Amino acid sequence: MIRVEHLSKVFHPKKQKNSALPVTKKLPEASVITALNDVSFTLKDGEITGLLGLNGAGKSTLMRLIYGLLQPTAGDVWVSEHQLSVAANAARQQLGVLPDDTGLYKRLSARENIRYFGELQGLTGMQLEESINQLINWLGMEAIADRRAEGFSLGERMKTALARAIVHQPQHILLDEPTNGLDVITTRSVRRLLHELKAQNRCVIFSSHLMHEVSGLCDRILVIHHGRILADGNLETIMEIGQATNLEDAFVNLVQAANKESIYE
Repeated sequence: MIRVEHLSKVFHPKKQKNSALPVTKKLPEASVITALNDVSFTLKDGEITGLLGLNGAGKSTLMRLIYGLLQPTAGDVWVSEHQLSVAANAARQQLGVLPDDTGLYKRLSARENIRYFGELQGLTGMQLEESINQLINWLGMEAIADRRAEGFSLGERMKTALARAIVHQPQHILLDEPTNGLDVITTRSVRRLLHELKAQNRCVIFSSHLMHEVSGLCDRILVIHHGRILADGNLETIMEIGQATNLEDAFVNLVQAANKESIYE
């Protein structure tokens, strides 16, 4: 279970050295960016949750706050019983994270990349090797397992990064745009793995702007726009709130209504 309570993130402009502006001059309001605004929800074990939003809606910021890469301006996150602001290391040990940048070590093979991150998580010996081999099999990586990552295609990089993220068998998995730009075969591999993780009672959340991925995979959908959650529920609930018969139309209706509302605020 992951619990997010009243989470906000405000980005302030960096102070300019030797600025010609007087110290007393107030910065324009537009210089301050509210990337996330008072967001609260609880993610359950055994469910796949989709974080659906346009580019720039706040998806990546929210994910980075949950796994502790960014510090919140307000609010906090609990991973199981661990409060992130109090017990960050204990919380992170239960997280498997696929960030928006895969960041593979190009001189290492796929297997070596996965093994290295397993060792960082404290795995050794047969336990580590069995986990690596299982992931290589699940993701259909046999042909690339012992090739250097330099020169990997996008799909090959994504598979390796995903295996690396969950080699230590974390209870909670956070995936930032896991299928973006992937071919059909790789996308199917990722889908199969997500269903397997759900069957193992893991808590899975992934961000996306792809309607068919979210509607086809998720037990629950969070619609985010301009740093706020517009709707939260299963597919039927989102369509009801968005007054539509499909997810795409419901999403568009919710976003357009939010944009109109912001004009009059």
